[in-house]
Amino acid sequence: MQVSLSGHHVEITDSLRSYVNEKIERLDRHFDQALDIHVILTVEKLRHKAEATMHISGGNLYADDVQEDMYAAIDGLIDKLDRQGKKHKEKMKSHRSKGAIPEAV
Repeated sequence: MQVSLSGHHVEITDSLRSYVNEKIERLDRHFDQALDIHVILTVEKLRHKAEATMHISGGNLYADDVQEDMYAAIDGLIDKLDRQGKKHKEKMKSHRSKGAIPEAV
């Protein structure tokens, strides 16, 4: 998976970059069909915002989170993307099984 990371009004340090990559590995375990992810980190006064768009086969997933700490915002963002991705994966599985012939009991 290709990860692009950018910052608005914040310098992307090596520790932030490694933290984001470490958290995205958690998503990578669940979604082998994920193509790329674009993460934007923004600071406005005391609001730290993390937002991401993940391109997967079958669509795009978008999530954002606002906290007072950037690391907490990244954690919340990854949790939201993880939940959305699991939901998308279940939809794809249930969609495929609709055409299956039910077993006779």
